[in-house]
Amino acid sequence: MNINIAIDESLDSRHSELEMAKLEREVVVFLQGYAKNRYSKYVIAPHIAAMSMKMNHLYEAMGFKNRVQMGKYMKCHFPKLAELRPPDKLWKKFIYDSIDRVAPACFTCKDNSNCFTCLVAG
Repeated sequence: MNINIAIDESLDSRHSELEMAKLEREVVVFLQGYAKNRYSKYVIAPHIAAMSMKMNHLYEAMGFKNRVQMGKYMKCHFPKLAELRPPDKLWKKFIYDSIDRVAPACFTCKDNSNCFTCLVAG
């Protein structure tokens, strides 16, 4: 009986990993559609997607000191996307809203009541 429980938990964990990989891939494809060049498309977009899966703010995961630096970086690599983002919407929120998904970090965020139209906060 314990073996069955361990197998079930393993399958649940694996399913979760598969879903996370699928979500990350959706972010990559979305960003690649707005990439300025091949470097932005094949290097920067996958890196941002991977960092967007982390449980902190995207600018922090990317190693920036603040959101202004993040904005400049995004404008450099994804200028048309930067034009579409509302100024009061955080980058991670904007990206995930654009693909009709919720970022994994949003479910544990303590700041979602201040986030622009947060779906998790209600």
